[in-house]
Amino acid sequence: MFRKKDIFFKTLEEMADIILQTVERFAVAVNGDLPNVSAFAKEMKEYEHKGDNCTHIILTELNKTFITPIEREDIMELIKKLDDVLDGIEACASRFEMYQVTKADPFIRKFGDCLRRSAQEIKSAIYLLTQKKLLAMQPHCVTINELENEGDELMRQGIKHLFQNVKDPIELIKHKEIYERLEQTTDSCEDVANTLQSIIMRNS
Repeated sequence: MFRKKDIFFKTLEEMADIILQTVERFAVAVNGDLPNVSAFAKEMKEYEHKGDNCTHIILTELNKTFITPIEREDIMELIKKLDDVLDGIEACASRFEMYQVTKADPFIRKFGDCLRRSAQEIKSAIYLLTQKKLLAMQPHCVTINELENEGDELMRQGIKHLFQNVKDPIELIKHKEIYERLEQTTDSCEDVANTLQSIIMRNS
């Protein structure tokens, strides 16, 4: 008989699945028109709530479990960093609604693709963690760090483009904040990778 999967690893996998589902939906949405930004923001909020439920499960189990599959502090740090990614996506979507931005520009679409690839790497790394294949996680962490650099460059180029081409200061402010929020979310993905690398170092 197979041993039942540890609740911590099972929930971390679920969180990684939710992140990928959320970011894929975000990327698809910003690749087209967004006539109903309120529905879009609500949908992203629902994904974020699913992530909050995973965080709640982890914290509840930590409070009543003596033996954990990896250090308690590592589990807490990892679920927090994963939750930050979902919070970042939800915050970006909420800006579309608040500012009534109903059409994404090429920079936002590229950010969506960058985050989608980051989420794929996060999921791969988390599933390797739950299989205790720690060293195999390393290439995924490196790729996430590279994608964060891509996000930095996207923000720089996007803001440069805004100041060169957008004459309406209100539109400039709206898009600048969305770029910055998106770049912060790539930072959150990198934070996940850094946490995973710390786990590799302590357990290999």
